Amino acid sequence: MRTVLVTGPGGAGRTTAAAATALAAARQGRRVLLLTSDRGPAPEAVLGVALPAPPVGHESPAPWAQPVDVAPGLEAARIAVGEHFRDRARELQDRGASLFDLLGATPLDAEELTELPGAEPLAILTALRAAHTGDAPWDLLVVDMPPAPETIRLLALPEQLRRYLRRLLPPERQAARALRPMLAQLAGVPMPAQRLYETAERWEAELAAVQRVIEARDTTVRLVVEPGPVAAEAVRVARAGLALQSCRIDTLVANRLFPELPEDTAGSWLAGPVAEQRTALKALREEFLVDAATVCELPHLGRGPRGAEDLAELAGRARSTTIGGSGIVEGDGLTDELDGWSGPGPDGPGGAEESEAWSVEDRIAVDGVLVWRLPLPGADREGLDLVRRGDELIVGVGPFRRVLPLPSALRRCAVSGAALRDGALCVRFTPDPGLWPRSS
Repeated sequence: MRTVLVTGPGGAGRTTAAAATALAAARQGRRVLLLTSDRGPAPEAVLGVALPAPPVGHESPAPWAQPVDVAPGLEAARIAVGEHFRDRARELQDRGASLFDLLGATPLDAEELTELPGAEPLAILTALRAAHTGDAPWDLLVVDMPPAPETIRLLALPEQLRRYLRRLLPPERQAARALRPMLAQLAGVPMPAQRLYETAERWEAELAAVQRVIEARDTTVRLVVEPGPVAAEAVRVARAGLALQSCRIDTLVANRLFPELPEDTAGSWLAGPVAEQRTALKALREEFLVDAATVCELPHLGRGPRGAEDLAELAGRARSTTIGGSGIVEGDGLTDELDGWSGPGPDGPGGAEESEAWSVEDRIAVDGVLVWRLPLPGADREGLDLVRRGDELIVGVGPFRRVLPLPSALRRCAVSGAALRDGALCVRFTPDPGLWPRSS
């Protein structure tokens, strides 16, 4: 199923862009599900329909209520963060009942369970996995995500948590699990470690499933921005952070664009904001088009979009451009890239088909080094951080970090330098003579 994750700086109009994208796709005959994690009034105001919470006692793997019809072919639902947290907390308590008994602790009652920080990312990840489970009746999933910094950390979470599980509960320790049933009989209660490993295995399976969704070729990110100097810089940071996590951007949506001003109003107070917006938009268009991303421009309607009619007007007036074989070509607005991602192949290390952009270049014969090229468009030298730790490379881009496992050839090398060139971090590795194979 095609999946589009819509994010951007706070206040850029992510919900509006997500809803307009979903409606435009539905009007072309697609079956679309729009999910939002926003618990404020914005989604209902933009869509013009109420998004109910799941009923009490709702039992479903999907953390949302029955989707409501917004328009023909378009359904929408709100991710139930609080309900999802309480369900998982009750489930965890039930699984740990024997441990509570062993410790003499009293489990929390349902009325005492209030969501903790971090509940929203887990609910969104569960929703992504649930939407791709079984025979989903939709062709397209559009998700109204949190602001860009939170979204990038959220998308990095499955890989990070799986790494933590492997470090804290390594597979070799699980070999001793055969002894635990005997120990449990001697102790008279189930051994906590047994339940711990069972829970860890279940978490590993769930995290792996949602990571497959995030890394799938049909999953892309759509960045929304209201062009301006501050917002443009925030988009560049978000772009670098998404690239670090191997997330593919299909479209930059420039939202709330002012119309061109008549010549007789050149001296008005509005001339300054319009010129500032145009300057920022021009720079962003050039940066994104050169990387084969589509740039879609949404006009300012003179009001906040409310309901399907306003969303249809917004989608109808959208204009997009991309780079084609003959240069810059006009697109189809918000529905560009929805039939299939036409950009580069799967990025990032560890995938079934490692992208050429993440490949290792053999320059031993010329320079005596191997070069690992990590595409990080939008990154700047001052915000980069690089640390070699064993067989891993820890890369920092601004506020974001990722631990990358080194390809096998680079594990026998030492880092000898790095440089940021043309939007890519090129890390040089010098073979270790004591570990590198010698030619006879």
